[in-house]
Amino acid sequence: MRLRSRETMLPGVPKGLAAATLLPLLLGAAIACAQQSAPVQPAAPAQTTSPQPADSQQGTPLNPIERGANGTFTLRENAYEVRLNVTVVDGSGRSIQTLDKDAFRVFEDNVPQTIASFRHEDLPVSLSILIDSSGSMYDKRVAVDAASLDLVKLSNPEDEAFLVDFSDEAFIDQDFTSDINKLQQGLSYIKSSGGTAIYDALVASADYLSKNARHPKQVLLIITDGEDNASSATLEEAIRRIQDFDGPVVYCIGLLFGDDTTKTESRHARRVLETLSEQTGGAAYFPKSLKEVDAITKEVANDIRTQYTIAYHSTKPPELGGYRVVRVEAREKSYGKLSVRTRSGYYPRVTPAASASAITNP
Repeated sequence: MRLRSRETMLPGVPKGLAAATLLPLLLGAAIACAQQSAPVQPAAPAQTTSPQPADSQQGTPLNPIERGANGTFTLRENAYEVRLNVTVVDGSGRSIQTLDKDAFRVFEDNVPQTIASFRHEDLPVSLSILIDSSGSMYDKRVAVDAASLDLVKLSNPEDEAFLVDFSDEAFIDQDFTSDINKLQQGLSYIKSSGGTAIYDALVASADYLSKNARHPKQVLLIITDGEDNASSATLEEAIRRIQDFDGPVVYCIGLLFGDDTTKTESRHARRVLETLSEQTGGAAYFPKSLKEVDAITKEVANDIRTQYTIAYHSTKPPELGGYRVVRVEAREKSYGKLSVRTRSGYYPRVTPAASASAITNP
C-alpha cells in the first residue's frame, strides 16, 4: 500500500518530493520490522475493581509531564517511563471524573508499579482520522463527513488532526491542521472505490503520527464498514507496530449494517475492531444506523478530553525486551465496581538518554 498526499506536501519533505515517494518506504520498513517480531499478545479482558477512598484534586505532577511557570507543559522521556491514557467508568457505563492518584494501582506483568506522574486535564492531542473510502462506503459518506468534522469541533482547540482516506491505497487528504475549513476541503477529495486495506492504513498512519505529531498524546480514529481484504500487513503486525510506537490509542466506528454485509463478515469485522481498540486502550462502537454516527463521534471526543494520564517507571529494565502486560485498577468508596480502560501492554523502547520537549498548555 502507498500512503500518498492528494493536495498537500508533507512536513520535512524536500520541495518537489511527493509523499508518494517517501511514505511507501516508511510503510515497507514498518511491516518488515513487524514480520520479524514476536506476535502480539491477546487482548486483555475488561478490568474491574472494588471500592476504596480517594479525593479528586490531588496528585503529583512529576515526570513525564510537568507544567512550567510560562504556561507550557514539558514532556520528559526516559527508557523506563510508560505513559497510559486511562478511562474509568462505573457499572452503568458513566464516566468517572473525580478520582485522584491514590485511587489507582498499576501493575506490569502482575508486579505493582509506583505511579510517578498523574494528571487529569484536557491535554492537547494529535489525531489521525482514517475514513474507509472503499466502494461500499459511497452511500455513507455524507453522514461520516459531518461526524468527522463535529469530532474536531468538539476537541481541544490546541488539537491537531490529519485526514486519511483508504481503500486499496491510502491518501493524506489534509495534513496536520486545527482548521475546520481545511479538513472540510480534505473530505471533498475522497472518492469511494476499491477494496479495504485497514491494517496497512493504520500502520502507515501510526508511523506518520510518531514522526510528525506535536503532542505526546496521540489518537487514531478509524471509520469503516467492513473487514480488511487488501492489506500486506496482518492484524497482529498492525497492533505490534502501534504498540512499538508507544501509543497511539485507537478508536473504531464500525458501520456493520446494511444488505451488503453478511452476518459472518460482520462478526469477523467486529472482532477485528474490538481487538484493535482493546489492545491500545481505545473503544469500538457499532451504530445500528447512520443516524447514530454523529453522537458516537461526540462520545469519542468527550472520552479523549476527560482521560486520566498516568506514568510509571517500570521495575523491569527495558533492555530485557519482550511484551509487558499492563493492568490498571481504580477504587473509590463512593462508587461500586469500576472498570478501567487503557492499553493492555507494550514493548519497551530503549532511548539513549532522557529528553524534554515543551507543549502548549490547553
